[in-house]
Amino acid sequence: MVGWIILGSFLLFIAVILIRTLAFIPKAQPPISDAEISFDKDAAINALQQLVQCKTISYNDHALEDDAEFEKLIALLPGLYPRVFDICSVDRLPDRGLLLRWPGKSHKAPVVLMAHYDVVPVDEESWEKPPFAGIIEDGTLWGRGTLDTKATFNAIFCAANHLIAKGFRPENDIYFAFSGGEEVNGKGAVNIVNYFRDHEITPALVVDEGGAVVENVFPGVKQPCGLIGIAEKGMINAQYRTTSTGGHASAPKPHTPVGILAAACKKVEDHPFKMHITKPAAEMFDTLGRHSTFLYRMIFANLWCFGWILDLLGKSSGGEMNALLRTTVAFTQMEGSSARNVIPPEAKMVSNMRLNPADSVESALAYLRKTVGNDAVEITALESFEPSPISETGCDAWNKVATAVAETWRGCIVSPYLMVQCSDSRHYGSISNHVYRFSAMDLSAAERATIHGHNERIRLETIGKAVEFYIRLMNKC
Repeated sequence: MVGWIILGSFLLFIAVILIRTLAFIPKAQPPISDAEISFDKDAAINALQQLVQCKTISYNDHALEDDAEFEKLIALLPGLYPRVFDICSVDRLPDRGLLLRWPGKSHKAPVVLMAHYDVVPVDEESWEKPPFAGIIEDGTLWGRGTLDTKATFNAIFCAANHLIAKGFRPENDIYFAFSGGEEVNGKGAVNIVNYFRDHEITPALVVDEGGAVVENVFPGVKQPCGLIGIAEKGMINAQYRTTSTGGHASAPKPHTPVGILAAACKKVEDHPFKMHITKPAAEMFDTLGRHSTFLYRMIFANLWCFGWILDLLGKSSGGEMNALLRTTVAFTQMEGSSARNVIPPEAKMVSNMRLNPADSVESALAYLRKTVGNDAVEITALESFEPSPISETGCDAWNKVATAVAETWRGCIVSPYLMVQCSDSRHYGSISNHVYRFSAMDLSAAERATIHGHNERIRLETIGKAVEFYIRLMNKC
């Protein structure tokens, strides 16, 4: 009898798994417009080329920055996008905040479109072509900032310039909010958010950099995926510090400061943070998983049963999937003695941590201290900020962005996701729950690798697609 009960239970279990898998099919997609978008693509390419030629490099040491290059870029804008500057008001806020307002028919549901015009430093000798020459060759524009994020900065302006020239007026006010210090966590975006708060402006929709249209990023899915970030992870630069009496290296104690920190490092790496499938990851799995192969559909349709597989794979291989599921810890710096034969009186190391939305700065530090389990190791946060709030999906604001993506890149699967990097948009979570992170480009893995790296460049057709996306989005606002 017991055997029959066990067999029956097993068969019931298999039936539930299979039924859920067979029912886990792609959802019906909302209708999209077939309208073609026509605009001056050559003007868009020329404008971005000129923006790239401005060496707007931001540094943590502001003394290294060239203010003249930032002013050069700002001075170019009225000539490149004259219609925008005929219609829009312009406010320059501290820390290179630039805010333009395009008056709509209503002020009730304002839209904010974001980008940053500063770029990271370059090792010019490692580039195949000069990073600030704006060279166009073989259908590609080379230069620092072409992807991050002068392409979207340019696309927003070009789209607005085109629509204004046609006599279009948006239903709601549209704000163009740009920062010249995003790469160094500058205060430009903070000052813009404070401006909105002081003027009691609550954005109904915010769009900043983030996901893109990409391929081969989700198990078993071959179609391009348009990933829109609905949240971003928090960050801690955690410092681990220990001290000793120092002394000559010829007569060491059993454990030196560097050895103590090495043991702490190993403990943290051997005990990853707990997996949490938060809303951004859950909705991504529920969207993209339905387009996957049968085996993966079985896993994603039954995470209540097979979630441990994702946990195991994440722990063993790391990478992007793991980053979606848990707080990650990457050890990046270690400092000890200034001499090779002297035991350091103090040793320090740093880990860069990206916080899952289910964790907090306080809970993450507490986990580190418990895991290390050594009072001789002092663990503190050098810099930190919490994970962003999670924005809504399935609402009017989400639908506007998702539809504009689907209309611009036909055939892509539009999905929410969790952004594992940081952006200025995290500051907007305090004034809006409709903050979406999407870089309006389709990018290969090789192209994504050039962001903050050598030989950053953009295909000319990508420049045009970015403009098309913003024209479609503005038409919905």
